[in-house]
Amino acid sequence: MKAIRLEKPGGLDKLGAVDMDAPAAPGPGEITVRLKASSLNFHDYGVVSGAMPSEDGRIPMSDGAGVVEAVGRDVTEFREDDSVVSTFFPKWLDGPAPVADFKGTPGDGIDGYAREAVTRPATAFTRAPEGWTHEEAATITTAGLTAWRALVVDGGLKAGDDVLVLGTGGVSIYALQIARAMGARVFATSSSDDKLKRLTEMGAAGTVNYKSDAAWGETIAGMTGGRGVDHVVEVGGPATLDQSISACRIGGHMALIGVLTGRAGEVPTAKMMAKQQKLQGLIVGSRAHQIDMVRAMETTGIRPVLDRSFPLDQIADAFRHEESGAHFGKITLSI
Repeated sequence: MKAIRLEKPGGLDKLGAVDMDAPAAPGPGEITVRLKASSLNFHDYGVVSGAMPSEDGRIPMSDGAGVVEAVGRDVTEFREDDSVVSTFFPKWLDGPAPVADFKGTPGDGIDGYAREAVTRPATAFTRAPEGWTHEEAATITTAGLTAWRALVVDGGLKAGDDVLVLGTGGVSIYALQIARAMGARVFATSSSDDKLKRLTEMGAAGTVNYKSDAAWGETIAGMTGGRGVDHVVEVGGPATLDQSISACRIGGHMALIGVLTGRAGEVPTAKMMAKQQKLQGLIVGSRAHQIDMVRAMETTGIRPVLDRSFPLDQIADAFRHEESGAHFGKITLSI
């Protein structure tokens, strides 16, 4: 079968297609999945670019969606031909987070889904939302579940809440859709006026171009009548946190998800303390969270926003498209 491997030290020119043996037949508790799609995330880019070093020959990509091809003994949750989607932490099934690293994450600590088929424990997958394409389903594993956990699981989102999303990446777009579907009001930032227009068309109540408005946090708070938003989906990190604190209400919740502006920086602790805000770090979620999200997607009718799809052997071009920042929503791979 075909697969993509990453040679050390990483870099898009180190991604290469290889032929490898088909996966073994599933043993007890396992399933074999014929993979059909994956989707690109900032974490995947960190691995393939070499910024997050992995083993030589690693098969990248954390997200995988496809069809169950064979079922091992004792598996009752899935049958052949079921559409399934992978989980980010295959061993985190339920309960509080037991992990603080990526040692078990596909595409990083273990081989991922840039290949045609895989045999894994059945618990490494959940069913995909009914009626979704494989490309759509592949966006749940990382981006979709991160947004779901930030707002619903950790944030306790409810109708009437105000939410701030930063930018137009996969997590932020999913957060906007989830918040709107649950009756919340959404505000958004971007450096592109064209993208801000699209966010407005998707239901954003207010938008700010952070390039032309350095004090965008105060501007967003002003849009709420000065109260501030209840939730911030903070994907930027050190360079955006100060403004996010300004945008967030007293006692509000900020989900610290991304490090798009760097891995370290000053945290305005006195300002955050004075506003009695909660800053909670998170990395994706559990299998139980994903099962809940799949059910919610079917109930609400949300469908992910897809930007562009690339064939598996054009994976480097897909990441170059991600590098450009021109995308709106999720970039996917068709396998």
